Amino acid sequence: MDRAYYADSVETFKAASPEHIVGVLASQASLSGLPANDSQMAAWKEEIALLQAVLGRYTGSVYFEYSIPRLGRRIDVVLLIGPVIFVVEFKVGEIEFRRAAVDQVWDYALDLKNFHEASHRLPIAPVLVATKARDPGPQRIEAPFGDGLLSPLLAGAHTFAEMIEQVLNGAQGEDVDRAAWEAGRYRPSPTIIEAAMALYNTHSVVEISRSDAGAMNLSQTSETLAEVIRSAKERSQKAICFVTGVPGAGKTLVGLNVATKYMERKDDLYSVYLSGNGPLVKILCEALARDQVQRAKEIGQSVRLTEARSKVKAFIQNIHNFRDECLRDQGPPVEHVAIFDEAQRAWNKVQTSAFMSRKKNRPGFDISEPEYLLSCLDRHRDWAVVICLVGGGQEINTGEAGIGEWIASLNRSFPGWQVHISARLTDSEYGAGEVLEALSHRQGVSWKEELHLGTSMRSFRAENISQLVKQVLDLDPEGARASLAAAPRYPIVLSRNLAAARRWLKQQARGSERYGIVVSSQAERLKPHAISVRSPVDPVHWFLDGKEDVRSSYYLEDVATEFHVQGLELDWTCVVWDADLRRNGNGWEHWSFRGDRWNRIHKQDRQRYLKNAYRVLLTRARQGMVIVVPEGDPEDPTRAASFYDPTFRYLREIGFPLL
Repeated sequence: MDRAYYADSVETFKAASPEHIVGVLASQASLSGLPANDSQMAAWKEEIALLQAVLGRYTGSVYFEYSIPRLGRRIDVVLLIGPVIFVVEFKVGEIEFRRAAVDQVWDYALDLKNFHEASHRLPIAPVLVATKARDPGPQRIEAPFGDGLLSPLLAGAHTFAEMIEQVLNGAQGEDVDRAAWEAGRYRPSPTIIEAAMALYNTHSVVEISRSDAGAMNLSQTSETLAEVIRSAKERSQKAICFVTGVPGAGKTLVGLNVATKYMERKDDLYSVYLSGNGPLVKILCEALARDQVQRAKEIGQSVRLTEARSKVKAFIQNIHNFRDECLRDQGPPVEHVAIFDEAQRAWNKVQTSAFMSRKKNRPGFDISEPEYLLSCLDRHRDWAVVICLVGGGQEINTGEAGIGEWIASLNRSFPGWQVHISARLTDSEYGAGEVLEALSHRQGVSWKEELHLGTSMRSFRAENISQLVKQVLDLDPEGARASLAAAPRYPIVLSRNLAAARRWLKQQARGSERYGIVVSSQAERLKPHAISVRSPVDPVHWFLDGKEDVRSSYYLEDVATEFHVQGLELDWTCVVWDADLRRNGNGWEHWSFRGDRWNRIHKQDRQRYLKNAYRVLLTRARQGMVIVVPEGDPEDPTRAASFYDPTFRYLREIGFPLL
């Protein structure tokens, strides 16, 4: 059983000496690169002694330090007793049950319930043991969500045995089959933040990604990219790859996997992960830095946050910072491999030229951002690889060139580069169709199915949510109804009451599952509902801070827009739909609020950006969402009922149930 440092039958565990078990644990910890310190070994000894006393009359299996790669952590102890899986988190010496610790053990149990196949249908009891705590009093042993996962149970050293007995007395079913449970596949679906932390800490993409036949294998895509990199280096060639995928399919995960494999500057394949998505870069860098500080603390070491931030920023960078460094230094960049996430959002020539003239004092700069970035990697005399991660229908801001400009730049200025293209880049949503025709006469072009990720990994409860959202926005109610019916495990509810929606979010979330309110950046008339898109939200605090912090998404006070959440995800979202995108008898109407009135948007580019903004907002939730279409106010002409009611009726007709 290689997922645990120690695994054996309860009978063998009870007969073994604590010194022997601690020795095994310490040896395995050392092999994993995290040698145990004195305080950890002392904690193990106390846990072993307590368990050997508590398990006196039981049979089953016991696992110490059971790995949860998605979270980058290990469960203190997993027990298989009778028909129940006990997930136990020990807080040795603690006199109280802290909220963060309760969420921690809940998160571990949720991971097994959601992602470990052999645990799906078994009752799971998360238990927090604070060894010095007083009796917490009577507790209800219940699974309120009907999936067999009990609410967290609290126990002290003297009440632990009684707690196990109470759970088993209410449990039904056959004893857990140890062999079958150990052989069960682990198919996690991490958030991008969880994935980044796991990859940064040397887990492989295989460990933290699903492997079911319904999803394109992320490792296969990663291997294809690795082969292109190896081949380019061996043959002294320059190559570009275009990786496509539906929202949430794992494009960023693939990019981070490549970057973390080659993140040492001394590595010949040294690479950099680049994104024009400022909030994403800030959040990933801060999350990784905080994680490194915490991990060091857990093993008795000290790492300063500034030091951790500096190290992380070397391989995750804002694309504009990379561009500016190349402007200062005309030599080739230190990296031979550059991964451009959300490559479709790079600036066109007009936007780039205006910025260079206005902000960088470089008048006459007359090439697009894609062409300039390619020219930077082209400075290498031997080899270079550019990996473009491309999302369809994701352009949300003025001046974003779309993927067509990358192709045009290649055809115009880089005839010698090898081109590896996802076979799905021809789809209309990528906007490269006309330009791709010019590649038909180019040498060194290959089309690869492996470079497309066709199934959303974000919504692990339902894989067709991106399709459902596309159908809603494309005014295909029949198709949307069919997709909604095919997603019974992914709740989407409709409301006109924001307070009720807030309550619903809090009721759905378990453990540290993150929830928050998201709105369009054009949603200017939500102020009466205490939502202001003009109030700047700090995305780092919003996405990373805990339930006790008023700046976090949990507080449901600050709201995030499409610019803050693109490329990221929450477990549960509340999407508040304003009158900027309105349903009418013929289609969508696009509006922008300026001054004291709504103004019709006529430019097709801006209409597309607004529609894409709602596409982003409606595809952020991993587990479910509530859509709020406010009621109008007859006393406020800027919030007339006619602005909102048709949209509400359209969503209701599709079949979204009322909250």
